[in-house]
Amino acid sequence: MELNGRQTRIIAIVRQSAPITGEQIAEKLNLTRATLRPDLAILTMAGFLEARPRVGYFYTGQTLSSLFSEQIQKMKVRDYLSFPAVVKDSSSAYDAVCDMFREDVGSLFVVNGKGLLSGVLSRKDLLRTAIGSQDMNQVPVSVIMSRMPNITYCRNDDSVIAVAELIIDKQVDAVPVVRDKDDGLEVIGRMTKTNITSAFVKLAKGTVR
Repeated sequence: MELNGRQTRIIAIVRQSAPITGEQIAEKLNLTRATLRPDLAILTMAGFLEARPRVGYFYTGQTLSSLFSEQIQKMKVRDYLSFPAVVKDSSSAYDAVCDMFREDVGSLFVVNGKGLLSGVLSRKDLLRTAIGSQDMNQVPVSVIMSRMPNITYCRNDDSVIAVAELIIDKQVDAVPVVRDKDDGLEVIGRMTKTNITSAFVKLAKGTVR
């Protein structure tokens, strides 16, 4: 959020004179209490001020930067993930190419017969196969995919910023969102660069869930 001039002055007054009542703040600004009420409500809800009944307002010490950082840390994968694009490990490389174009994604998450994560297939994997002399209809996905433990993944409760750092560190376009099963990891979604960008845009616009 961006503070207006009056809100900035209110914070300065409270910081210098806390505890201070709404009436006292209004008097210092030559405004009525009713005029000031919306600004005080915004600053309190945003975390800049703390209101104590029959005592007054206190400055919390928060800044725009610290509040923004705090909000980012609260953003969880479960609120921004998208539907996963998966392919069975028994599928051919040709089938995978078709799935990738149909889903319009840069990678596919490979699952076994139980629907559990067994690998990740990227455009580069398919391109290397296409450049070779092999018939893509005869090459199973399981032969060319990346396997555990070389698969980067995340979970529902992970923070969006942690996944963003993971994607940057591993230099991948997307990671599967998984949940633990008795015999492996079930794919329940995906987090991409687009998901993360969308989340940060919503935060900047003040529309975070």
